[in-house]
Amino acid sequence: MNRISLDKFKAIYFIGIGGIGMSALARYFLSLGKEVGGYDRTPSELTSQLIAEGIWVHFQDDIDELPNCFLDKEMTLVIHTPAIPKTLSELVFFQKGNFILLKRAEVLGLITHSSKGLCVAGTHGKTTTSSMLAHILNESSWKCNAFLGGIATNFNSNIVLSNSSDWTVIEADEFDRSFLQLTPHSSIITAVDPDHLDIYGSKDQFVEGFRQYAMKSDMTGFSVQKEGLDLPSLSKVITYALNSETADYRMMNLRWYEGYLYGDVFGKNCTLLNIKLGFPGTHNAENALACIALLTELGMEESEIREGLATFLGVKRRFEYHIRTQDLVFLDDYAHHPIEIKSLIASLRMLYPKKTIIGVFQPHLFSRTRDFVEGFASELSGLDELILMPIYPAREEPIHGITSDWLMQQVKLTKKSLKSPSQVIQYFKNLKKGVVVTIGAGDIDRIVLPLKEILETNITE
Repeated sequence: MNRISLDKFKAIYFIGIGGIGMSALARYFLSLGKEVGGYDRTPSELTSQLIAEGIWVHFQDDIDELPNCFLDKEMTLVIHTPAIPKTLSELVFFQKGNFILLKRAEVLGLITHSSKGLCVAGTHGKTTTSSMLAHILNESSWKCNAFLGGIATNFNSNIVLSNSSDWTVIEADEFDRSFLQLTPHSSIITAVDPDHLDIYGSKDQFVEGFRQYAMKSDMTGFSVQKEGLDLPSLSKVITYALNSETADYRMMNLRWYEGYLYGDVFGKNCTLLNIKLGFPGTHNAENALACIALLTELGMEESEIREGLATFLGVKRRFEYHIRTQDLVFLDDYAHHPIEIKSLIASLRMLYPKKTIIGVFQPHLFSRTRDFVEGFASELSGLDELILMPIYPAREEPIHGITSDWLMQQVKLTKKSLKSPSQVIQYFKNLKKGVVVTIGAGDIDRIVLPLKEILETNITE
């Protein structure tokens, strides 16, 4: 794969172009003047944006619709996602036609060979941390390119482009062992709580994947790891943690003042007092600390780090506020693992200790629900009220007995119910006080806008 030159291709075709990571690559190649197009199963706001930007997108698995510019196997690179069925007609067509096909991670791996890759891995926090890192770099004199796994609010995009910077920020995805294709200069590893056991097979194999990834950082770079991970690396290992006495970088004295979170950072060779964070949540303070550790070790000035952190606005669907009044708060979050839900609810309790918190959760994957049911039940019990939606299957077929109703029976709450998306929206037609949070990685985001409209109507009546 390393011998392939991306420069040789005039056309880039994406199978699964509507995915958040795939669309970032599509935008990247468009910026280089390539012909860019692709297929996705369903239209979305993101595919509409790609079309408006000049990218050809279609939604029928029909090779007869393909423009001629994508039919020259010598000049066309095909990029596909592992989520696409192997029987898809377009995928089979390109395979039989001997086109060069690469996975998204393989292409990102090629890009990290030609730049200084700053890669962010971890079961939780990698999208926010990589977006935060990209924002700090972009606001600084260093600048960067970035390929993100979410829509960063500051950029209103999942990609950052610079024609003058050697730095490339990449969200390193552990799904399908994709991150093993990367060649990082330096890395941040936020968490190694087991996930994707349908891919890895066991918790030990999952951790082994991260061990292999940690060894890929360059000897001249840094492996910034949350304290306790203890992953060996060829590069210098730097640890970080909140309220620790032993980590290399520590953030202490977290406090909430006039709508912003502040903390004091103590490193081996630095002290940064009164660091202002533009984005709430204790888990995001930890993400910020990882960025501080890496950028300080790389040599960035304290003033540039401070400015970037203070102006970071977050990522779509990560602790994203939609209503924020004195009486009623509505926010949306991508949390889909028990540890993420735990951090989310803890942050809401810190911010709104006197308000009732109602969570609407859509489990993601039958296998994940089965594998972590005890964790889900325990953490969801931390809400005041839980509304469960049916499991979002994504790439999976149903597993007998694994349902949202089965999960709900194990949640220790008096106020809990199972509702369809339309029933969820109607349920809130009279609510005027409290905190409402939609939670999940499936298509629960489709109810966010109508739910927002219902709640806004409630508070204006």
